[in-house]
Amino acid sequence: MRKLVLLAVVGFLAQLVDGSLGMAYGVTTTTLLLAIGTNPAAASATVHLAEIGTTLFSGASHWRFGNVDWGVVAKIGIPGAVGAFAGATFLSSLDTGTAKPVMSGILLVLGLYVLVRFTVKGLRKDRLGQPLRKRFLGPLGLFAGFVDATGGGGWGPVGTPALLASGRIEPRKTIGSIDTSEFLVALAASLGFLFALGSQGIEWSWVIVLLVGGAIAAPIAAYIVRVVPPRILGSLVGGLIVLTNARTLMGKDGFALDSTVKWVVYGLVWAAWIGAVAWSTKEHRRERAAEQAQGPHEDERERVGSPA
Repeated sequence: MRKLVLLAVVGFLAQLVDGSLGMAYGVTTTTLLLAIGTNPAAASATVHLAEIGTTLFSGASHWRFGNVDWGVVAKIGIPGAVGAFAGATFLSSLDTGTAKPVMSGILLVLGLYVLVRFTVKGLRKDRLGQPLRKRFLGPLGLFAGFVDATGGGGWGPVGTPALLASGRIEPRKTIGSIDTSEFLVALAASLGFLFALGSQGIEWSWVIVLLVGGAIAAPIAAYIVRVVPPRILGSLVGGLIVLTNARTLMGKDGFALDSTVKWVVYGLVWAAWIGAVAWSTKEHRRERAAEQAQGPHEDERERVGSPA
């Protein structure tokens, strides 16, 4: 019973983070399942089965708050489903140990770009509204779906920074669209796992409690991403990407650094992340105050220029 309660809490917290920042549900829950002795394929299958429900609730919540670009959902979600089915089907025969640090290195660079971009310059507005092409979204979805199924998580860490870095879609719609399209990925991955493994190793009670915890958190997360300013949200997402992938690169799948060195690096990353969010918050307030100060002057000019 204690284990089920813990899984429900983890499902709630993981979905709260995932729905707010566009990533981390799969990574968080899969890590816990592996820690308690679940084999990788069964852990990934359990998480993806739970995600069928959590992503459905999350997508509906994001749609309710206007956070979804349905064109992006279709263009990235369908290739993502193909990649996820392939990854789930062949997971037992694939060795992703070598690819994992390479992928983490790429994601770390993307995370640094997002963190610096949003912290220093805020939301790029010169590209906002420009369409995201299929030739970009298709391969991105295929790769992200494959990584997600084989690694027990990865749809958000791959898709979210790539869309943010494009500068063509605002952060809340990036997160909402990634979370909504993940329903297709979770469904395809689950079908692939059931096709390859059957129900072997899957604890259905774990699936249910993870789903319930995530379903409760989904509308709360969708509201958070609606009200948090884009500049601050970008810094939060960028820092999370850097922290997550730095951890992978320093671990046994990467450089296997000494624990002392790891804690020094963690301290530096946390300090930089907190400083970036604080700076973004300060700059957002300054920009908002400047906009409010300009408003009355613009209204006055309109009144002077209008005929009596």
